[in-house]
Amino acid sequence: MKDRIKKLYMSLVFVFLYAPIAVLVIYSFNDSTSRGTWGGFTLRWYAELLSDRDIKTALYYTVVVALLAASISTIVGTFTAIGLYSFNKMPKAIMLNLNYLPVVNPDVVTGLALMILYLSANMRLGFLSMLLSHITFDIPYVILAVLPKLKSMNKHITEAALDLGATPMYALRKIVIPEIMPGIITGFLIAFTLSIDDFVISFFTTGSGVTNLSIVIYSMARRGVKPTINALSTLMLGAVLILLFLINKRSSLIDEQKNNGGFI
Repeated sequence: MKDRIKKLYMSLVFVFLYAPIAVLVIYSFNDSTSRGTWGGFTLRWYAELLSDRDIKTALYYTVVVALLAASISTIVGTFTAIGLYSFNKMPKAIMLNLNYLPVVNPDVVTGLALMILYLSANMRLGFLSMLLSHITFDIPYVILAVLPKLKSMNKHITEAALDLGATPMYALRKIVIPEIMPGIITGFLIAFTLSIDDFVISFFTTGSGVTNLSIVIYSMARRGVKPTINALSTLMLGAVLILLFLINKRSSLIDEQKNNGGFI
């Protein structure tokens, strides 16, 4: 009886989480503009997506900002995590607590504070201000993703490499980075996802002519979301699933070769 209740509970959780996504995908093929009726199967929303200038512009800025912000924050966050790992206990605790602040801080406060900072510095709001804002709130998540891998790494391997004549940079490239690579990839994916998904901070720090999908969808919600958004969301979902599959496949191959004593 308990097993049935557990299975029913887990089924309800998964239905609650994934049913809205399934509805979105299904209605991206709906020939009717109404979200309450099924008008037949069609691909015209995907075709119209290619000719919608506003959505294509928003998608361009969304992807470019997300890729740049995730890449820069991953580099900065990784080296920051490596530096924090070598700190003494008290300074490390202080720096980690400071790193938690942007994570727990409300997005409204962060966005408003960054907007005031840019305006006080006479900086024009636009692409650069949005990019810097995304890098700012991405870095703490990268640090939190990389630090556990550093803690689980055997530090004696690095010490042995240095004793055998390796330079610190060589040991970093050949030993530390490969050991913490899963954490780096996780940090990049988290940063990329947060950047694509962000609305509040982007809303406060963007300027005229620069917008992302979250802002466009929010603007559409006032007068009704176009079915082309369903098609775009479905394509983005498919891209994310393919990316996750490739990463999980690579991780499985790495684990398999480590267990067999091989190397990538």
